[in-house]
Amino acid sequence: MMFGNDWLSTILGWLILLVFIFLYPKIMLSQILMKLEQSARNMEMLSKKARRVIMKKIGKSGKTVEQRLLDAQNFVVLEPSSLDPFGIVKKIDQIVRGMERKLDEMVNTLAGEKTRKEKREINYAIRAAIGVHTIAKLVRHYVELVKKFKNFQLALLLQMQLPQIESIAKSELAGVEAFAKGIPIGDGIGPLVAASLMKGRVKRISEDVVGCERMLEGRKTIIIKASGPEPSLGRVDEAIAKIVKKYSVAKVITIDAAMKLEGEKNGEVASGVGFAMGGYMRELIENILLPKKIPVEAIIVKVGAEESIMPMKQEIANALPEVVRRIRESIRKTKKKGIILVAGIGNSCGVGNNQRSAEESIALIKKLARKQKKEKK
Repeated sequence: MMFGNDWLSTILGWLILLVFIFLYPKIMLSQILMKLEQSARNMEMLSKKARRVIMKKIGKSGKTVEQRLLDAQNFVVLEPSSLDPFGIVKKIDQIVRGMERKLDEMVNTLAGEKTRKEKREINYAIRAAIGVHTIAKLVRHYVELVKKFKNFQLALLLQMQLPQIESIAKSELAGVEAFAKGIPIGDGIGPLVAASLMKGRVKRISEDVVGCERMLEGRKTIIIKASGPEPSLGRVDEAIAKIVKKYSVAKVITIDAAMKLEGEKNGEVASGVGFAMGGYMRELIENILLPKKIPVEAIIVKVGAEESIMPMKQEIANALPEVVRRIRESIRKTKKKGIILVAGIGNSCGVGNNQRSAEESIALIKKLARKQKKEKK
């Protein structure tokens, strides 16, 4: 009798094991799919919220306006062919200029009555909203792929990446709000440093780039930055080309935000050589400076990937005195005759063009930090 019971138990155990082997992946897949579907809907809600923020900034509402903003979020920029790499940078430059013209047209259609500053804020808010929407579309794409092919491995990969994806999407939404409200962002530390050094007459040098001349450490120094406080990156390449053509340049010092590694602190400062700037424009600038053998130094402020587009954190702004100290030290060590060019690289959102405006920006950053601290408590 005992033998019969053992035999039945063994068979039953094997049956349960076989059922578990075949059904468990399906059960797991269905559970993961529920979480992925929820995340996809959350991403789509963030995209919708980005449109609402811009609509509030424009001062218009309704389905027509929202549809136009959705069309703007679906705006695509196709990279030029690089089969023949010769001249690829010039091709990219032309594409970027075309993109900027198209975005300006969109903003004029949506908010033609607004001031130039407000239009620029809407323009860059739309750019950040495109980022949010693109992330939402990509997450939805992979969720639908998992549903279609019942691919358990793809579902696991997406689930593992979701925390980072959601963090990036939220930072892009925070960027939409920062641009719409004209708040300095993490990437604006370069222009903030430059503005803090600007005294005297500030004049336009090139498209969306301003500068001023002053004496620093006994040397004639030209300080340039993207024009603010409206969001802008400026044509720094054109500004540098004009300055190099007009003056004998002894050294170029660049200040920019740089992505920190995990474990590094926001606001850490590092010095080095090379032009501190991302993107294709660095190639254009290096083609101007390096053939003339002009020394190029970099001072970078470490910023997290998410913090670069979010409202600037106080620890990033706190790096300003250390950056200024390093600039002055670099100028003192320059033996070659000629002017010193200091370039604050980054987005000028919320950062004006003189020392007083820099102080106002820092005061705003501190105010927002206090507010955030209270909200956390």
